[in-house]
Parts: sequence; C-alpha cells; structure tokens
Amino acid sequence: MADVDALDDLGLYLPAPLNRLAAAFLPGAFSPIAIAQDDCRLKTIRRESDGRATQGIRVPNSVLTLRILRETGPVAASSANRSGDESAQSIDEAVAAFGDQVDLYLDGGPTQGHVASTVVAADPTERDGISILREGVIPQAAVREALHINGGGLGA
Repeated sequence: MADVDALDDLGLYLPAPLNRLAAAFLPGAFSPIAIAQDDCRLKTIRRESDGRATQGIRVPNSVLTLRILRETGPVAASSANRSGDESAQSIDEAVAAFGDQVDLYLDGGPTQGHVASTVVAADPTERDGISILREGVIPQAAVREALHINGGGLGA
C-alpha cells in the first residue's frame, strides 16, 4: 500500500503500539500485522487461533513502487522470495526464483541488499506489547527503542 491512511478504507487498523511503530518506520522495511475489522472484505486475511482476523501490511520505501501503488491502490503480494530464502536483489534473481509463476515483473533496478522486512504483531502478553515474528532489515533493538521515544507512551 502507498500509505497507512488507506487502512481504514480496507477495514483494517493498527493496534497500539504498532501505530506508533508504523509512524517511525514506514515507509520502509517494516511489516506490522493489522487487525481486520468486522467489515473487512479482503480475501487475504488470516484467521488466528484466538479468532482475530489479521493482515500483514507494507508501505515500501521506493519512489517508483509508491507511485504505482498510488495509481493502482493496495496490492496483495508476497515478498520477492520463497519462505525461508533470501529476497531477490535483481530482476534476474526474481525471475530465476519464480519463473512463469509470476505474471508481471517490474524492474526498478537492483536493491542495495537483501530487504526482508521486520514483521511485528501487537501482543499484550509479550515484552513491550509486541511480538517480533521476523527480524529483518530493522533490528529488534531499534524496534524496541522506538517504543520508548518520548517517554514510551504506547497510544496513538
């Protein structure tokens, strides 16, 4: 998606403290897990064991990608890698990994490194109210430090 402001239109919201982390790290390699509201009609939501419906989101830090997303609206897409593999750094690596399974490749040039995002969910039972599901480009320490900026208030 091009901006977290689109969440409400999709029937999603970011619970505290993810809303503060999103303000600190988006756009960028940060993927918070949004909560789907009852009116959410997305086909990509995941039902958690506790009954909540969730959706990972990402606002990329790429001028070209953001320009496309502003025209198309949000896109449901996986990362440029297979689960457990490193992300592709070039169009050639992406084609080698996925071949004909991908309908359209957009070449914005090579990335400066592997760009797996840090995936974080709100979890009131965990330290600092979050659970880091995957540590990516943004280190866990930076995520936790951002929670405590300006006195550490976790609200909006």
